[in-house]
Amino acid sequence: MENTLKVTGVLSDPTRFNIYEYLIKNRREVTVVEIAKAFDIHPNVARLHLTKLEDINLLVSFAQKTGKGGRPSRIYKLSDEVVELNFPHRDYKMLSTIALEAFVELGEPGKQALYNTGKKYGEKVMMRYQTSGYENLDIERKIHILEDAGTILGMYPKFEYNPENKTVSFKVNNCPFKEVASKNNNNDMICKMHHAYLKGMFESLFTEIELVETENMFDGCENCSYVAQLTNV
Repeated sequence: MENTLKVTGVLSDPTRFNIYEYLIKNRREVTVVEIAKAFDIHPNVARLHLTKLEDINLLVSFAQKTGKGGRPSRIYKLSDEVVELNFPHRDYKMLSTIALEAFVELGEPGKQALYNTGKKYGEKVMMRYQTSGYENLDIERKIHILEDAGTILGMYPKFEYNPENKTVSFKVNNCPFKEVASKNNNNDMICKMHHAYLKGMFESLFTEIELVETENMFDGCENCSYVAQLTNV
């Protein structure tokens, strides 16, 4: 509870929250100068915000020599800490662990149930955006809906449509299931569920697709990357 209050206290500042979101979206190292320019603030203010985020372990930093003499530059990047704002968060973790272990013990039926659950949840998320039928929306609008839904769910995805081969490429910059997967040594099952979840979201908009994963952050990649082949456009 104490840690949760610290996190909410630090992220309650809009600029600080936006800086943290900026790092999640870009998934790379940044400097004080870069953050100051990106948010049009004084470098001392940018340094203060970055320090506050590091104090609650959302960021880590290290010194890097510039090769020009003088004091080394300080580099900041995301830590592996997962933001938890649940009250109480430990109950959520325990429930996730118990549910996942139950699926694993069921073997193949458990894997199929996990896949089906992920797909149903993905479809349910997209239903929130349905107004007068998706068949009346153009592809750009559908992709905007996918990006909006993915951002709200904490994935911070980036989509790119290729009209020539009718594919949508996208990256998931933040895995909402990362902590559960890493603590249970069942990355494969969690990733399959996430795959089904994403497929459910897409098929709510495009009826039928082929979704292929090309990169996985659990394999050491910076992001999870996918290519969706659209069949009915």
